[in-house]
Amino acid sequence: MSAYESAVARYFTAWNATDPAEREKAVAAAWTEDATYTDPLADVSGHTGLTAVITGAQEQFPGFEFRLLGPVDGHHDTARFTWELIAPDGSAPVQGFDVVTLAEDGRITSVRGFLDRVPG
Repeated sequence: MSAYESAVARYFTAWNATDPAEREKAVAAAWTEDATYTDPLADVSGHTGLTAVITGAQEQFPGFEFRLLGPVDGHHDTARFTWELIAPDGSAPVQGFDVVTLAEDGRITSVRGFLDRVPG
């Protein structure tokens, strides 16, 4: 597994962690302490902000799971990937595309997220 794939795997572990203590650990494993996350609905920094965004998404979409859609592509310290949010019935009402920047230790320093498909 490449460094890019490992970083993205940790990213999804954090987004899918439903236990608050596990979520905090997963956020710390995936992102640097001063990391930023920006998408059309959020602009936060640090582990507290990241955890709050993930918690909010889980509250808005209970029982849903984020899943990688296709390969992770990367070069230098940057990776990009497409994801979807899977409902308990197997449908995928939300799809997005993220670009992440990695620190030397492989953790994410920034995320720029784009929403390609959202519920009406």
